[in-house]
Amino acid sequence: MESQSDTQAALEATLAQLRQAWMRQRPDYAQRRDDLRRLRAAFKARIGQMSEAIAADFGHRSHHESVIADGMTVTGEIDHLLSHLRGWMKPERIGVGWRFWPARAQLRAVPVGVVGVISPWNYPVNLALVPLATAIAAGNHVLLKPSEHTPQTSAFLQSLLAEVFPAERVSVVQGDARVASAFSALPFDHLVFTGSTAVGRKVMAAAAQHLTPLTLELGGKSPAVVAADYPVAGAAARLATGKWFNAGQTCIAPDYVLIDEGRIDALVEALRGQIRSRYGDFSDAGDYSRIINDAQFQRLKDYVSDARGRGLQVIELAQIDGERSRRERLFPPTLILQPGDDATVMQDEIFGPILPIRSYRNLDEAIATINGRDRPLALYPFSHDKATVEKIVGQTVAGGVTVNDTLLHFAINGLPFGGIGASGMGAYHGRAGFDAMSKRLPVLWQTKRAGSDLLRPPYAKVSKFIDLISR
Repeated sequence: MESQSDTQAALEATLAQLRQAWMRQRPDYAQRRDDLRRLRAAFKARIGQMSEAIAADFGHRSHHESVIADGMTVTGEIDHLLSHLRGWMKPERIGVGWRFWPARAQLRAVPVGVVGVISPWNYPVNLALVPLATAIAAGNHVLLKPSEHTPQTSAFLQSLLAEVFPAERVSVVQGDARVASAFSALPFDHLVFTGSTAVGRKVMAAAAQHLTPLTLELGGKSPAVVAADYPVAGAAARLATGKWFNAGQTCIAPDYVLIDEGRIDALVEALRGQIRSRYGDFSDAGDYSRIINDAQFQRLKDYVSDARGRGLQVIELAQIDGERSRRERLFPPTLILQPGDDATVMQDEIFGPILPIRSYRNLDEAIATINGRDRPLALYPFSHDKATVEKIVGQTVAGGVTVNDTLLHFAINGLPFGGIGASGMGAYHGRAGFDAMSKRLPVLWQTKRAGSDLLRPPYAKVSKFIDLISR
């Protein structure tokens, strides 16, 4: 087994190779565009292979969910980058003001060097290739560390990227948490990490050694608030999509629902109907993804056991044989009603198909519940009343918001995606990612003759000029 020092040395050598190649020839517009086009073409041709690799890692994952979440999002983001790249690279003219005329100024988006990307297991292709493609668009080289929990997909990514890029432009390293720890301590020019808040703290501490700029995409408990005017049936349909897509293994999945008093039972029945219409009796469950591994499956079981131990009402929306459930890691869609803050399901990000539902007496109480927690990665207000939506959005702070639906703000290329506080820092997608992985370099050109030449001692000779420009 390779020692930690050997691992660190190997990673440092790979980073040095990437940086030296970047310093020899920084990618220009033509190179970046060619790289993105070749990546898109190679990836598009291997979508089926991607889906098979992800399914193998999960035990089973819906092919269509993989195409939507890991296929379509990547090609869509690359298309967005390609369509805007020339404009984003063009220097932006900045006015200097009359005092500095006739000097001129601009902002240039310049690449920073080598970007590190640590990607997670839940959307193992999307959350690897979108930041990677963005870093390439910004003119950087990339070192990728995919998740050790999805080895088949990580092998797919390594093969794909080796086909598209020379090793001195994009490299992939694989390994366990020990490798990830060493990776996060490398002196990158920018580091993107997607994962849990707990691990994000460790990544930030490691990156602090080199003052490495970070984009941290973490998680937390993203709430949905169903206002009294919003139809239960409509809310249930959209909550079901957000919660049970990928079996809830989504960082922006609704983590708990707040609904006005008196309508919990109606919401439970509407959600039960949604599960029945989407997945039938689960005898096949081909469209329902499995839990990634035994440890995550047991963690979810522990949430339910804790809730039952507290006397809470636990409702499984599908009856699945216990042995089959364990064997396939097929966790049933589950509701937990009225859990208190002491329940473990309300303390941690769930990251699975369990949905707590709590009632509120008035909107102020719902807002206070949200504000009493760490700031979430996502917020989902449901109301047709504009004033109600504005009150919820205006009195809370979240990483992103979708009104009257779930998840979809992530898919809008022009909207920055990122958290705040415990749910992350920085953002990417579209222009936000391009800017995050660039240096917005200010440049000022002075002319042959300039007023600034007069601003030197003895000041008595130019006091009238100073009085003029200081007004």
